Amino acid sequence: MIEITNLLSKPQLPGNYFAYNAYIKGDLELGLLENRLGSRLLGLPLTLLQAIYTGLEQETGQATPLVLFNCGRWWGKNFYVRFCEETSEYYGKAVAQMEMIEFIQCLQQCWKTHGWGTFDLDARYTNTGFLILMTKNSPFASAASPVPQHPACFLEAGVFSSFFSRLTGRDLHCVQTTCESMGADCNYFILGLSNRLQAVEAWVDEGKDHETILKQLCETS
Repeated sequence: MIEITNLLSKPQLPGNYFAYNAYIKGDLELGLLENRLGSRLLGLPLTLLQAIYTGLEQETGQATPLVLFNCGRWWGKNFYVRFCEETSEYYGKAVAQMEMIEFIQCLQQCWKTHGWGTFDLDARYTNTGFLILMTKNSPFASAASPVPQHPACFLEAGVFSSFFSRLTGRDLHCVQTTCESMGADCNYFILGLSNRLQAVEAWVDEGKDHETILKQLCETS
């Protein structure tokens, strides 16, 4: 909500920092992509993502999910730092001081503008210690080789785990329960303390759907 005092005291109120047309700057002749602060951006073609996934599977075999998850953790750590720096500078306040709706909208727009699909958050289960995250049109799910009854967005799970761990100050784990690579209409992730999510991966391997897993998880917690 815009306050009257801000209208009177500030010559210009901040808008949508991650709005695509304002955030992404490109130079076709030089082949450069930059954000509005002048930091370089990297565009990854789907073919390259598919090649990375295939190469990892050939080189690391069964360890591929763990490798991707740990890469996501590293990415999420740096993503959190950049997200906090950019939003704090633009809006003039720390992420911790932002209203929840303001923070969520900012993260949603950031996710979309970077080309990672769409992102949403379901906070209905926070009283039981879990946060539900949802993505759609994920390029990481599109690039993954379909594996029956096995979600493939380990990279995103690692990003969420690291990002929200730093945001909350707790060491959180993240497990994916549905995946677009399996034909689902979206990707669901459950975020929570690691020891409370131990059974979730086994339930996913057993082929249980997201709602069943969530129900069992809440009943056993």
